[in-house]
Amino acid sequence: MIEVLVVDDDTRVARVNAAYVEKVPGFHVAGQAHSALDALRRVKALPRVDLVLLDHYLPDRTGLEVVQEMRRLGHQTDVIMVTAARDVSTVQAAMRQGALQYLVKPFAFAGLRAKLEAYAELRRTLDGGGEAEQSEVDRIFGALSAPSEPGLPKGHSPTTAELVRQCLIKADGALSAQEIAERTGVSRQTAQRYLKLLERTGRARLTLKYGDAGRPEHRYVWATRA
Repeated sequence: MIEVLVVDDDTRVARVNAAYVEKVPGFHVAGQAHSALDALRRVKALPRVDLVLLDHYLPDRTGLEVVQEMRRLGHQTDVIMVTAARDVSTVQAAMRQGALQYLVKPFAFAGLRAKLEAYAELRRTLDGGGEAEQSEVDRIFGALSAPSEPGLPKGHSPTTAELVRQCLIKADGALSAQEIAERTGVSRQTAQRYLKLLERTGRARLTLKYGDAGRPEHRYVWATRA
C-alpha cells in the first residue's frame, strides 16, 4: 500500500480528499494535517509516508516552505500539490522544488484519481532499480505526464499545461511561443506544442503578426479575450 499524508488547513476538505484517496486501490491514508507544523511533525512521527498531498495555503507557512523544510531535514517523501494557488510563479516553484504533480482546486474525484494512478505507475516503473535505457527513462517521465483530466492527450503534462494556460490568462495581449517559453522556463518547442493544443480545444485563439518580410509570426491569446 502507498501511505499518504493529506495536508489541508480546511478540515472538511482534508476529510473529502482523504476519502478520495481511500477509494483508489493501492492507497491508504496514513494521517491528516491542517498546518505546516503539524504536517512536518507527522512526516517525522508516522511509521511511513510515501506521498504528501499538500495544500499551499496553510495558516503558519506555505506548502512550498513545507517542501523546503522536508528536504532540509532529509525527508525525500514525494509531494503532489493540491491547492487553489493558480499563479504561474507558484506552479513553477513547485516544479523546481520537486513536486511530482500539481492539482488545482476545485477538482473532481477523477482528477485526483488520475494523479494517484500516475504516481502508482511511476513507483512500479522505479521498483526495478538498476540502470535505465532510454525507453525506460521515457516510461518514467511518461508516468509523470499522465493526463489529469479527460481530454488531455497522453504524453502532455498537466503541470506544463497549467503553466502555459496561466501565462496566457495573465498576458496583456497575444504572445508568441518564444515569449511563452521565456516566461515559463519551458523550451520553445514545448510551448508551441501546448499552445497548439489549447488552440485545438478552443481555449486559445491564434493570431498572425506580419512583419516586413518572411513568414508571419504565430501569436496566441486566451480565448476569452477574443
